[in-house]
Amino acid sequence: MLLDTERQALKRFIEEGGRLLVMLGDGGEKRFQTNINVLLEEYGLMVNSDVVIRNVYHKYFHPKEAFVNNGVLNRALLELAGKRVDSAQEKRNSQGLAFVYPYGATLNVSRNSIALLSTGTACFPLQRPVCALHQGPNSGRIVVLGSCHMLADLYIDKEENNKIQDIIMQLLTREDVKLNQIDARDPDITDYTTVPDIAYLADRPLGCLDESEELPSDYMNLFELNLFKLDNLALPTVLDSYEELQIKHEPLGLIRPHFDSPFPPLIPSVFPPQFRALKDPGLELFDLDEEFSSQMERLAQLTNRCTDDDLDYYILEAGEILGVFQNSSVKRQAAAVLDHIFTQVCEFKKLNQD
Repeated sequence: MLLDTERQALKRFIEEGGRLLVMLGDGGEKRFQTNINVLLEEYGLMVNSDVVIRNVYHKYFHPKEAFVNNGVLNRALLELAGKRVDSAQEKRNSQGLAFVYPYGATLNVSRNSIALLSTGTACFPLQRPVCALHQGPNSGRIVVLGSCHMLADLYIDKEENNKIQDIIMQLLTREDVKLNQIDARDPDITDYTTVPDIAYLADRPLGCLDESEELPSDYMNLFELNLFKLDNLALPTVLDSYEELQIKHEPLGLIRPHFDSPFPPLIPSVFPPQFRALKDPGLELFDLDEEFSSQMERLAQLTNRCTDDDLDYYILEAGEILGVFQNSSVKRQAAAVLDHIFTQVCEFKKLNQD
């Protein structure tokens, strides 16, 4: 993407007499992810986001490899290519230079610029410019070509693409190049028109109203009574056949179905698989009651677990639960725990005397 500073630098380069060649391909700006049209539109040029295809498979079988044999819009290009233009050829000057236009797009050219090459009459879009020239007041020039593959190694030697390259280089380097002003003012191109997307419209069928047939004068002729009716003419014959065949005349009864089972109704003598026992967990075992219980619950559990003989153990465990040993100055002795708790109770009562 061109920045504003880069676009201003290119514009200043052209205004000072510089020469610029711009080439894109099919899809235009959308495919190449560029905004070069912002610069080209200031000079009356623009690369469309389309593709040029050949309507017939000649000489190349890929439709995007368009063969154009009548695409020259200015007869001065034939002189630059080294061909003579006599009076007979002036009427058909577009027949004198054939080229391959692979994977390219069309251009929009305004009156400020000159169209040089077109798609001809055998490609689609029809007779649209594919190469154009803009010449500024200080000999600055811009040549825009809609196909960057046209001058690549794969196509430069096909048809007369090398002569197209020579023409473009002469337009960019020579000062004495003069184009035919009649062809420049009135090039043989058509307007850019869009056509409906037939494939998309075909997926959206629309209903239509057909003209109905004329109705007869007698409306009774519209009723068709022979299609759906209950005919009882054969019923007496069916009833007499019961006596002749000695069959009891009664409603038909249900026939109990009998299903053949492919396997006997037995339970196979199999045993479920026995899997190997799981290993012990790799983590340490934690007492969840001890980790998540409150202080009152843990003190109650400790009281129920100890006896009178476990007084020293009881005091130490109670101090651990109450967080007495978090103070590094308290020793792990029962007397020290009682002294710390007594001191805290006294301090608490001093605060609440008021």
